[in-house]
Amino acid sequence: MNKNRYITELIAQGEHRQLDFKFEVSDSKKIARTLAAFANTDGGTLLIGVKDNGHIAGIQSEEEAYMIQAAAELYCRPGVAFKVKEWNMEGKIILEVKVTKSAVKPHQSPDKDGNYKTYIRIKDENIEAPEILEMAWLKTSGLNGTHLKISRPVEKLLRYLDVNPYITVSQFRKIARINYFAAKNILSDLLAINVIGYQLTDRKIVYTLQNKGTG
Repeated sequence: MNKNRYITELIAQGEHRQLDFKFEVSDSKKIARTLAAFANTDGGTLLIGVKDNGHIAGIQSEEEAYMIQAAAELYCRPGVAFKVKEWNMEGKIILEVKVTKSAVKPHQSPDKDGNYKTYIRIKDENIEAPEILEMAWLKTSGLNGTHLKISRPVEKLLRYLDVNPYITVSQFRKIARINYFAAKNILSDLLAINVIGYQLTDRKIVYTLQNKGTG
């Protein structure tokens, strides 16, 4: 495949869960959120020098490559592994930054106030990860272990998801008649063993059976 065709076809996909465009790198901390979100989710590609509408503008200066490095190494905790490739598109230089899915989640990066938060990638957005998901990562790592009992609340949850596309934490608490602490522990257990997944609906995180699609 012609190298320029590869980038052209990539841009034609538009921004999505594993692809993001940035016109320029003016703030390493902001870029860090995207890199961390990719690492925390399924990995992804960041194209620098491409506008949101897919127009190729080219990078503004060679300093942008160093700002990406700062984003990944200084403003992601722990640092995010990445690879950068330079492309010449009709005289305009764009940078392809590839991030793989991390095995040491979560990676945190600063919000607009400088507070370090955990972000995930849903559709074409970087969303702050819910506490339940961070609990699931910890359980997956084996630090706490995952001991799931097929209790009555779990049975009610699975029956509910058999006939409904998703459930919120508050809905689960209501149908199972349990408190928030119990609800988040059950949901994080099910996330850790891939029985359920998550997605963004109406600007909030909801939970769904894995075979019904995840975020």
